Amino acid sequence: MAEVIAMPRLSDTMTEGKVAKWHKKVGDAVKEGDILAEIETDKAVQDFESEINGTLLYIGTQEGGSAPVDSVLAIIGKEGEDISSLKEGGSAKSADAKETEGIPEENKTEQNVTDVETTKPVENETGTQAQNAELPKGVEIITMPRLSDTMTEGKVSKWHKNVGDTVKEGDILAEIETDKAVQDFESEFNGTLLYVGTEEGGANPVDTVLAIIGPAGTDVSAFTSGAPKAAAKTPEKSEAPAKDKEESAPGAATSNQDRIAISPLARKIAEDKGIDVNALTGSGENGRIVKKDVEGFKADAQSQKSQSTESSTAAPQAKAAATPAFIQGEDSETPNSQVRTIIAKRLSESKFTAPHYYLIVEVDMDKSIEARKEINLLPDTKISFNDMVIKATAMALRKHPQVNSTWHSDKIVHHGNINIGVAVAIPDGLVVPVLKNTDQMNYNQISAAVKDMAGRAKSKGLKANEMEGSTFSVSNLGMFGIETFTSIINQPNSAILSVGAIVEKPVVKNGQIVVGNTMKLSLACDHRVVDGATGAQFLQTLKTYLEQPLTLLL
Repeated sequence: MAEVIAMPRLSDTMTEGKVAKWHKKVGDAVKEGDILAEIETDKAVQDFESEINGTLLYIGTQEGGSAPVDSVLAIIGKEGEDISSLKEGGSAKSADAKETEGIPEENKTEQNVTDVETTKPVENETGTQAQNAELPKGVEIITMPRLSDTMTEGKVSKWHKNVGDTVKEGDILAEIETDKAVQDFESEFNGTLLYVGTEEGGANPVDTVLAIIGPAGTDVSAFTSGAPKAAAKTPEKSEAPAKDKEESAPGAATSNQDRIAISPLARKIAEDKGIDVNALTGSGENGRIVKKDVEGFKADAQSQKSQSTESSTAAPQAKAAATPAFIQGEDSETPNSQVRTIIAKRLSESKFTAPHYYLIVEVDMDKSIEARKEINLLPDTKISFNDMVIKATAMALRKHPQVNSTWHSDKIVHHGNINIGVAVAIPDGLVVPVLKNTDQMNYNQISAAVKDMAGRAKSKGLKANEMEGSTFSVSNLGMFGIETFTSIINQPNSAILSVGAIVEKPVVKNGQIVVGNTMKLSLACDHRVVDGATGAQFLQTLKTYLEQPLTLLL
């Protein structure tokens, strides 16, 4: 049976997508994993892969054209299959179709039958009620959003609304944990929360039912099996919001895992004014910091000091709480977070699909140490050796574009931009924020960007688009005293650089044994893209840049 492929939501702010290029044409055979098209979003151009096998029977959005999210992008099925009804259902909207506008395109048919995918089987007395039901007027079905290009499922870290609560456009419905970060998910509709499809702490695939919003008292049992049960619990929960509001006093400006609850606009204003967000008191929902809190903030040295002290002591407590205490003779368990689960999946895929090999080189860091000392004597300048390695790596990639490439089944993509991902350790595992166009950044810009993103990564404040689009990755464990290690490639990159500690030891210079400072670099390469000689030449160039820092100016 033919399946409708909808225009995907490839970022949290995407409302429509533009087809930059089709990689398949009507009549072509399509396999799972094949790249169907390149979709241009409001942030980047991303490859869109097929999840099914078959023949491309129909293209709903031509190359260069745009279409709203969830509209018909293509139809895949058996060769010669009649898809006229699917094309009509995808392109024309009848009066009845408008009533089902909130339902994902793949769940619609030409008769407006609504087969809503839920986490549980649909239960009703007649057995056909849900199949023949039409979405009531004013009711909107909210699906699990795709908040990053690699996200396949989302976990609800926290619900900010309960069934029966009034919801306004812009209100935070829930905190969604993706494979990269925890993000606030805001409502786009006004109404009452009628149904919750994913319980707090639970996970569901992208585009499955997350919640239903509509007029108070509307019966949505035809579309879910959990709605009646949820509604029955509403009286019990009616007291909970009041209690929650009392407990979430205005000073409680942080949410789970010490993450500051602040609107993007308020954060931007605070950064522009140089205000520490930890010193702000939130007056928004659940203590969220909003624009007026920042604009009305008056610096009080004493209050700032006390609040910063509280936040600095709270952080270690939160970190300690994440690590289970050792009790002799007692085993303990920690449920895998969404981040940890996805890290395991991605690294396993990388290790078992990409043929890794490793190259190691030792670098004389004496001149880099001298250069860093001189640079840090300049006003308002404080760079690290890691910043110097990142800059040298970016410049070396310019000379060796093969290392700055990505493997696809039918081609190798040589990236026109050098975007370096910097591995950052967080309590849940590892994230890789990306420095876009790193080769065009100076030391100060690299230093500021790394510090900012590393700080926000640890508080889960990074946005999904800040962790997308890397073309090469750097992992540094030198600060922990690790001299040599190897890393697993962060796909779709074709290489990753592992940076060890600078070690003082005897070295031979001009035939004499002297005290020197050396650092070992390990390059993990995907042999499908980077041959041994290519990887070695890249390391030679990188070594030259670090041993002779002035060569970066040539």
